[in-house]
Amino acid sequence: MSADGTWLVVGLGNPGPTYAGNRHNVGAMVVDELARRGSASLTKHKARAVAATIRIGMLPGGAPGPRAVVGVPLSYMNESGGPVKALMSFFSVDPDHLVVIHDELDIPAGEVRLKKGGGEGGHNGLRSISSSLGTKDYLRVRVGIGRPPGRMDAADFVLRDFSPTERKELPFLLDSAADAAEMIVTEGLQTAQQKFHSPA
Repeated sequence: MSADGTWLVVGLGNPGPTYAGNRHNVGAMVVDELARRGSASLTKHKARAVAATIRIGMLPGGAPGPRAVVGVPLSYMNESGGPVKALMSFFSVDPDHLVVIHDELDIPAGEVRLKKGGGEGGHNGLRSISSSLGTKDYLRVRVGIGRPPGRMDAADFVLRDFSPTERKELPFLLDSAADAAEMIVTEGLQTAQQKFHSPA
């Protein structure tokens, strides 16, 4: 992974107020938090996305972190690939500098896991991105939302808002996922995995 070059950190979700509080939109919520930390506002970009350029995180020693574009596709989840690819070509970002933040059913609610490449676990946003880019070798911040209760269908579960109990915990989860994205960029995947995968 080269140290120079612009990073692109993308949060997945569905557009519009109807979906804004859904579990499926947690990636977009994390990008909002990163933009806030970078004192930037996401603005409309011709790549069918909203985006902002920030310095992400802090380097060891306290200097501002690398240049990064943070963005959220304005397409529906299953069409995320087009906007992500367009942002990558507009800002000349390589796949090894792409970080995708998304909800993950297979991880307990409130936990954050990191990986590079691998399967999409049935996630339509990831599937669309892998298909558009022709590679699965990009970085992922997987934000745990847990499994649906009882017999609820997974598709219904992800498109529901966080429960009142979850909402109390949500700021901590968004904070943690934003920290993880910053750490991947500033210190690399392995260091970030050691921090976020070890028992607290």
